[in-house]
Amino acid sequence: MASATGVYHTTYRRDFALRHTRAEWVRLVLLVAGAIALPYYLQDNAFWLQAATRFLVFGIAVVGLMVLTGYTGLVSLATGAFLGVGAFTTANVASRYGWPVPVGILVATLVAAVIGAFFGLPALRLKGLYLAITTLAAQYILLYTFRNWDYLTDGAGNIAARAPCIGGESGNKLCTGGTRLDSDFAWYWIALVCLVVVLMAVRNLFRTGLGRALIAIRDQDIAAEVIGVHVGRYKILAFAIACGLAGFSGALNAHWRNVVTWERYEINESFLAVAMIIIGGLGSVAGAVYGAGFMIWLESFIQRMGQEFRTTFEDLGLDVPALQLFAFGAVIVLFLLLEPRGLARLWQRTKDYFRLWPFRY
Repeated sequence: MASATGVYHTTYRRDFALRHTRAEWVRLVLLVAGAIALPYYLQDNAFWLQAATRFLVFGIAVVGLMVLTGYTGLVSLATGAFLGVGAFTTANVASRYGWPVPVGILVATLVAAVIGAFFGLPALRLKGLYLAITTLAAQYILLYTFRNWDYLTDGAGNIAARAPCIGGESGNKLCTGGTRLDSDFAWYWIALVCLVVVLMAVRNLFRTGLGRALIAIRDQDIAAEVIGVHVGRYKILAFAIACGLAGFSGALNAHWRNVVTWERYEINESFLAVAMIIIGGLGSVAGAVYGAGFMIWLESFIQRMGQEFRTTFEDLGLDVPALQLFAFGAVIVLFLLLEPRGLARLWQRTKDYFRLWPFRY
């Protein structure tokens, strides 16, 4: 079996391997080394360490959205709302009722998956723009719930989410006899491990019958149903997976930030997630990571420039949110015009160029 890039496989074992060439193993080792060294390099730079941690946490939700939109072909504009479902659920379960933080995160993931499956029911009859509008309705319904259901915050408008405690007893704010994981440095490692586990799980998902069924639905749902794929069941399952991962991301973010408030889960977060998968490249798990990293870097870069220019150009500093929206829109348009398949395709073309050089094909 041969691929278009000249990498040949003579056994099924080689064909099913996740890494096929020595160069891929070298890049993996360099990536691991860079991920390990990065928090130590940024330890004295709180701003960029927070940005790196935000990328790892938010990347989990983006990978989930890639499963739904990039691989199953179902558009969702409610990622921000399901981040909020995870955050409010774990804050109530772990902080308000005193359950262990890992249990709270697990419950938040399951609750988000169930609610996501419910809001995915319109996918049984709708697709394309009509389905996108129904998910937009889900975004506003859930946001209204966060803002007006006093039970979620006990009428305070926000709720605390305590940090995990290792080796001791944890109360709402204290960690007696143990280590409280409340620093950006500690959360970088937690988020990194979680993202790696999610990436491995999703990457292997599309090597199974379930993953191939989702791809078949994306390519042609009628043909998929003819060959025996239960289209409705798999669409609901795709919504559950994507929303569950968004809830997982939101739960991690809640315990990292320690405070949950509805303003963090508005429609802008949903649009940001969609921009990430478009720029990263639809239909690529790695593209979700590339897109998340690029957009978080762009967002953080604009914020940092705004902070530096605020003392000299006060008006420019006040326009940072508008500059962010302009930059996001411009980047999306440029990618759609110049490389619709995103950063994943650019990276693939770069690898192919060096592998086949000096030949052009």
